[in-house]
Amino acid sequence: MAVVAARQLRSPVFGRRSGLRRQRSRMAAFGASLAALVATLAVVGAFSVAVTTEASAQSFTYNPRPPKPTRPPPKNDGQMLVQATEVDYDYNNQRVSAVGNVQMYYNGTSVEADKVIYDQKTKRLHAEGNIRFTDAEGKITYANIMDLSDDYRDGFVDSLRVDTEDQTRMAATRADRTSGNYTVFENGVYTACAPCKDDPKKPPLWQVKGARIIHNQEEKMLYFENAQLEFFGVPMAYMPFFSTPDPTVKRKSGFLMPSFTTVTNYGVGVEIPYYFALAPDFDATFSPRITSRQGVLFQGEFRQRLMDGAYQIRAYGIDQLDPGAFAGQPGDRQFRGGIESKGQFALNDKWVWGWDGVLLSDYYFMSDYRLSMYKDPLSAFMALPTEAISQLYLTGVGNRSFFDARTIYYLSFSGNQNQVPVVYPVVDYNNVINSPIFGGEFSYKFNFTNLSRDTAVFDPITTIANTNSLCTTASADPMARLPSQCLLRGMPGTYTRLTAEAQWRRSFTDPLGQIWTPFVSLRADAINADISNQPGVSNFLPVGDTQALRLMPTVGLEYRYPFINVQPWGTTTVEPIAQVIIRPNETYAGKLPNEDAQSLVFDATNLFSVDKFSGYDRVEGGGRANVGVQATTQFDKGGAVKVLFGQSYQLFGLNSFAVADVTNTGVDSGLQNARSDYVASVSYSPNRTYTFSVRSRMDEATWEVNRFEAEGRASFDRWSVSMMYGNYAAQPELGYLTRREGILGSASLKVASNWVVSGSARWDLEANKINQYIVGAGYVDDCFVLAANYVTSYQYSAGSTPPVLSHAFMFQIGLRTLANSSGSSSSAGLQ
Repeated sequence: MAVVAARQLRSPVFGRRSGLRRQRSRMAAFGASLAALVATLAVVGAFSVAVTTEASAQSFTYNPRPPKPTRPPPKNDGQMLVQATEVDYDYNNQRVSAVGNVQMYYNGTSVEADKVIYDQKTKRLHAEGNIRFTDAEGKITYANIMDLSDDYRDGFVDSLRVDTEDQTRMAATRADRTSGNYTVFENGVYTACAPCKDDPKKPPLWQVKGARIIHNQEEKMLYFENAQLEFFGVPMAYMPFFSTPDPTVKRKSGFLMPSFTTVTNYGVGVEIPYYFALAPDFDATFSPRITSRQGVLFQGEFRQRLMDGAYQIRAYGIDQLDPGAFAGQPGDRQFRGGIESKGQFALNDKWVWGWDGVLLSDYYFMSDYRLSMYKDPLSAFMALPTEAISQLYLTGVGNRSFFDARTIYYLSFSGNQNQVPVVYPVVDYNNVINSPIFGGEFSYKFNFTNLSRDTAVFDPITTIANTNSLCTTASADPMARLPSQCLLRGMPGTYTRLTAEAQWRRSFTDPLGQIWTPFVSLRADAINADISNQPGVSNFLPVGDTQALRLMPTVGLEYRYPFINVQPWGTTTVEPIAQVIIRPNETYAGKLPNEDAQSLVFDATNLFSVDKFSGYDRVEGGGRANVGVQATTQFDKGGAVKVLFGQSYQLFGLNSFAVADVTNTGVDSGLQNARSDYVASVSYSPNRTYTFSVRSRMDEATWEVNRFEAEGRASFDRWSVSMMYGNYAAQPELGYLTRREGILGSASLKVASNWVVSGSARWDLEANKINQYIVGAGYVDDCFVLAANYVTSYQYSAGSTPPVLSHAFMFQIGLRTLANSSGSSSSAGLQ
């Protein structure tokens, strides 16, 4: 029989059209019943819903599988298309049979079988022989025999196998459904591993077997009996019974995957989280960590999502059994705990407000128990957290404008809380006018900063000051802290500044192709500083109440003349660039606090910046010219080279970078002389595989390299490598008494089809030793990860002592869709 659409059938075999409608409804019921049954077949994979929530950040991930083409949307027109070699209707027994290469299509689903029979008396549908069911989402079910009631409340399926769209597989010798609620899979097997191409019958890398898997549709729960985990067909773990939600459940109360840690001060720790799905919009997680030395660390988290945002609260607490393990440290106390909270809410499509909050019993609590940002040792490599931030903020973003206001409290992890400022508040606003003003672009911005600090912060810049602790606040002798020995990193007292700046610029291109860009700006700063008269502060700043008004009008012109050369192999653009900036001297230069402009690196990236200071507390003054040439070559076959070389000149007036302030910002920067150091940069990307870049600053008189950085990256199919070399001249005015030189490198190598080794290290060439490194190795495929990492990183010790080197060992195991677990062992202070 040819392909026939059900609505077009007129053969007497099917009787009247009313009978046809009944038959079509029965076939539709068959499709719906089969779809409902198949929905229960992939429930084993639901285990991942519960157990992956608390997995640690992973250094090794599963190999990606090739993407599948997007499936077209199914046609949900309620019509069924039937194709079979023969379709018969038995009037006496009231049976409809489709025999021989049966194919049925209904609402995006399809059924293939050797034979399909529907019994109208018993209202049962029977299919047998090479059954293949494909649902609208791409899930494929194979079976040998299937027998179902038309309301799919009862029935069975023999020799069942399911392949899901996310490439997981499940099989069972038989599936029985009763009472429209319970489905029992006999001898069920589940895996997320693809079958072996050479030998599909070979056991997968891992699989889970269960003597019986029971799905309670009303409870939406799965119950496993006599489950075992196998690797390459060999049993490795056994559980007599466990349960988990089915795939339709997005949130379900229950235990999450446990984690294991070992840290010297609290011993071995086992963390067993329990998740509470309290309501659709809020939940909670209780995660006690049982430690062998200190007892139980209680942890709890509450989360809630509202109509316009979400927030969460975490709480920690422990009654330590052995406080003496932290003798001489902040943790030498019986009770320790803390609270963290964060939230963000939208006022409308442009404005949001939110908060971050941290409150701890002692500043070393999170480090001791590896909480929050300390939880993953990999994240601490090359990044030393100095404080936790508590803040309340309001942010708005327009089409060409931005507003941000926040008040900030920094919780110091080094214990010097009285030296950390409280910011209340800092407000930023900038806007670019949408319509031209005098043919050019007009913009303006504001910044308001108000902060206070209890105790002055001094940093030593000489060996004598460092070894004799001349810059500490312990001594009452004001002469022990002099600008020749120390820097005043933070002023004691209250500091307030309001900054407003307006800018205008416009570009003209003349007939010769020269680009002329005049620009004008006016900046005003209103400053009030109430500085406490603490020992040594008067050597840097006037103590007491100080007010200042600072104006900086600026007029400038930028000139560019690009020359373009086109060759068969590519295009080269050479562009001379010159800036001339005219402005008065910086008023109060070096005589005011500097809180936000303490960092200054002069290189090719800021050669043409009108103001090269990084913040608002300093402003560049005096006439200046910035001159350079930029060349870019774009190759037709791919790849590009970009070169920039230039120098800056102080034309007249006071050179702001030659004036030492309380932090010596600008001194030893390469800009302190009338003729600056030369700066250059070169970047080269021949293709997507390689990238190279070099940045350098050379002395204007001797061409000696004062700052040099070279970076290269390469990525191939089997290996990747990146390396950065840095060489920095001594800057005694900033406390760097000797030249610094080092190499930071990382590499990853696929030594075999599924084996990967990786590592990162920082080599201090001046000290001739490697002071930080990560070494890792692992087995990785599309469904399984087994990896180990050894990590060294710096962590703060108690008080003001320097950070110490911490060592950690991390172990990771992952079964795709089923579980991810990790363990770590840490120790600090080892050399």
